[in-house]
Amino acid sequence: MKVSPLRALSPADGRYADKVNDLRDIFSEYGLIRYRVLVEIRWLQWLADEPSIRELEPVSSVMKDVLNRIVDEFSLDDAERVKAIEARTNHDVKAVEYFIREKLGDGPETRPLKDFLHFACTSEDINNLSYALMLRAARAEVLAPRMKELRNKLKALAREHAALPMLSRTHGQTASPTTLGKELANVAARLERAHKRFSDVDILGKFNGAVGNYNAHVIAYPDTDWPDLSHRFIASLGIEANPYTTQIEPHDWTAEYAHALLRYNTILIDFARDIWSYISLGYFRQKVARDEVGSSTMPHKVNPIDFENAEGNLGMANALLSHFAEKLPISRWQRDLTDSTVQRNLGVAVAYIVIALQSLMKGVGKLQVNEAAINADVTAAWEVLAEAVQTVMRRYAIPEPYEKLKALTRGQAVTRELLQEFIGTLEIPAAEKQRLLELTPETYVGLAERQARDL
Repeated sequence: MKVSPLRALSPADGRYADKVNDLRDIFSEYGLIRYRVLVEIRWLQWLADEPSIRELEPVSSVMKDVLNRIVDEFSLDDAERVKAIEARTNHDVKAVEYFIREKLGDGPETRPLKDFLHFACTSEDINNLSYALMLRAARAEVLAPRMKELRNKLKALAREHAALPMLSRTHGQTASPTTLGKELANVAARLERAHKRFSDVDILGKFNGAVGNYNAHVIAYPDTDWPDLSHRFIASLGIEANPYTTQIEPHDWTAEYAHALLRYNTILIDFARDIWSYISLGYFRQKVARDEVGSSTMPHKVNPIDFENAEGNLGMANALLSHFAEKLPISRWQRDLTDSTVQRNLGVAVAYIVIALQSLMKGVGKLQVNEAAINADVTAAWEVLAEAVQTVMRRYAIPEPYEKLKALTRGQAVTRELLQEFIGTLEIPAAEKQRLLELTPETYVGLAERQARDL
């Protein structure tokens, strides 16, 4: 049967296939097999270099090259060979072991190596390190660069529009003014903090046998310090050892990883909805692509589709991430297999995030600030100065300042004339009165400009 993106069950491999190519060698079945081969080979090399494993001599430089080439030159044909072996063995990790045996061939140096392939390992020793390497690569090589790109774009826009006054809306109602740059700075700062939390999640691994006690290791080599050897091996892969496990690494760190991404995504959903709303208010126009169609029936429309696409895909990612965090740390007794099929979907969640990040970058890149619309809103909102006037009244001990401004402004149109007439009646120092009389909604922005530039 011809394989086509049009026949894909998941949009990540269909409609959006070109957007997630960076993830294919990490999270695909090919990627999982490749990481399993890497772990098996590196463990074999580690054992060969360990003096206490006397029956396994250090490998020659020629054999080191052979072993390294199995990892470095691992191909799609190799992965298909592993799958062919798996069809016979009905065991995916054992198929990797048999594949490596084939690649080593027959020779005086390969025979002892074959005997120590998968030595004292349970399948989950190989699997948990493979998934750890997957998630580490996804974070460092795919997610982090895209997160940084979006954050830097928002920071640049925050500084560019740091001084542009904009009406705030709390509860959907007019509120104390801000600047467009300060609102974008808020998002960039939240994303930076969330990205740091995500980056700080420790990636853990175990390599301690069938139930986490080094049973087979100790019975074979009782004098070897297996925890030390194992932990050094795990560290050599760039992973932190978890010393207390059952047959499986308990996946608590994976839950932390998922939760950190979920919180990051939630900030982006909030951002996408806000920008969508500002577009509907006319605060932003969108650059028009000549041949792009906004509506099948209304020719005038330029829809905020990039922000809608991002919101939808982030929601899909969060649904999966939430399940990972809730399910993966739970395993009956020393292990059950419910984690296996769930972990195979880790890449799907990351794919939805990558799609969303690209949509947001595209959408932000199409935004054109409509200063006239922003200014028209803020300059007409004289009611927002009620906060300023009553706060100065408090300073000078004028009775019931809030109540007086509430009676003046609440639920009715507030004009410049109405507000200035009220200010004129206040018994406050002349300089303070003049300062209030000169105040306008667009100048009542506090330190917003400075905050945006200081980001």
